[in-house]
Amino acid sequence: MKTLRSHLRTATLALCAAGLFASQATALPIVVPEQNRPIVLAASDCYAIGQQVAEQNGGTLAKASQSTRGGQPVCVIVVLVPGKDGQRPRRTEIVVPLN
Repeated sequence: MKTLRSHLRTATLALCAAGLFASQATALPIVVPEQNRPIVLAASDCYAIGQQVAEQNGGTLAKASQSTRGGQPVCVIVVLVPGKDGQRPRRTEIVVPLN
């Protein structure tokens, strides 16, 4: 009985290993030749600009919204800059032109 169990266990492990290798073989990426695609320039968004401004100021981005001031589109960025000596973070509002 023990030999039958050990043979069944070995056969089961072999089938599982074969299935694993077969699934890995079918999961290989397919190489597709490159096609020249036109580059589409998208307008920069306020969130990405806000992340850059927050990083430059050493704070975290709290809010980024688009607005119009003086007829020009701008991003209004709110950054929380850590306070000194355990004080509360300072809220800084920065207006950046949307390019």
